[in-house]
Amino acid sequence: MKVPKRLLPLVEEGLIDEVISQLMSGKEATVYVVRSGESIRCAKVYKDAKQRSFRQAASYRDGRKVQNSRQARAMEKGTRYGRQMQEELWQNAEVDALFRLANAGVRVPQPYICTDGVLLMELVVDEDDNVAPRLNDVDMTEARALELHALLINQVVRMLCAGIIHGDLSEYNILLAAGGPVIIDLPQAVDAAGNNEAAAMLERDVENLAVFFSQFAPQLLATNYGKEIWALFEAGELDISTPLTGHVEADTRPVDMEALMDDLEDARLEEEARIRYEQEMRG
Repeated sequence: MKVPKRLLPLVEEGLIDEVISQLMSGKEATVYVVRSGESIRCAKVYKDAKQRSFRQAASYRDGRKVQNSRQARAMEKGTRYGRQMQEELWQNAEVDALFRLANAGVRVPQPYICTDGVLLMELVVDEDDNVAPRLNDVDMTEARALELHALLINQVVRMLCAGIIHGDLSEYNILLAAGGPVIIDLPQAVDAAGNNEAAAMLERDVENLAVFFSQFAPQLLATNYGKEIWALFEAGELDISTPLTGHVEADTRPVDMEALMDDLEDARLEEEARIRYEQEMRG
């Protein structure tokens, strides 16, 4: 096929020898099957922010670091330079997450290089060397659903142990490869320790898995792996071999109102200090 304009620099640099076909076009990128030497890979071409339907919500950007205060101010003001920095931060989040997760043994596509808004990575295939199907396109028995659910819960734990939460995990961004499920699409991945909404995002990811697999194994709707995993993580007791039950004990201890009010007051003072700082920086 004709080489798309965004892939021309990679062809000229010898990173891609042939563009074979378009694999898919989604809310954030278009993906192509390409040949690099003797290897068949995929090239993910990120769409411009104006073309994307996935909004870079503040909840996902929370905790992501920029190089200096000038960049932070530009991003806050929404200048052209700020938007460019925000785009780079968004794309780099996926690249960084893929390298970290691959090194931690999480089943994600192996990344190779990201340049000019194009991510070159492993093409995930099934046992027949065809492009692996998305989980939502696969029918399965109850036993297979329980098996895959358990495998993916383990992957979520491995991700969290590596300090990362997917943030948008569902049957639409999991591929069923020859060796089992592979997790894809990570530009919205968040830092588990640095994002204030990390717990809620983890629980939502896990709930999405339970809802999907409950079509084949309804008993999964009664589980609560998300809260259990996060509680173990906060307590420093989570590792990749921690046994899970899918249930958590209800906390029946009385609420310490005095401590709660102190925490709320501290949060209010911190917010006031943050607003003052931002006003001073603008001034």
